[in-house]
Amino acid sequence: MKITSYGIHSVNPYTKQQNTIKPMSEKSSSSVDKIEISSAAKEMQISSNYNTERTEKLQKLKEQIQSGEYKVDANKLAEDVLRYYKK
Repeated sequence: MKITSYGIHSVNPYTKQQNTIKPMSEKSSSSVDKIEISSAAKEMQISSNYNTERTEKLQKLKEQIQSGEYKVDANKLAEDVLRYYKK
């Protein structure tokens, strides 16, 4: 099968596309990139700080338990248990 073009200006969509592409203007090349941090990402950052503080607190508690310095306050424990079950 032979395809021939009709007339002087044959249809070629690729040449039309190449002709319509314009070089980037100077405005777009001088634009500055911007980063926006969402509120969810900010909350995650705060929670990661919380995790490091909690890890440090747990490490201190472990050291106190192993050295025998950790004492349980029975009254505070009872209050916390009651508050938990009243919810």
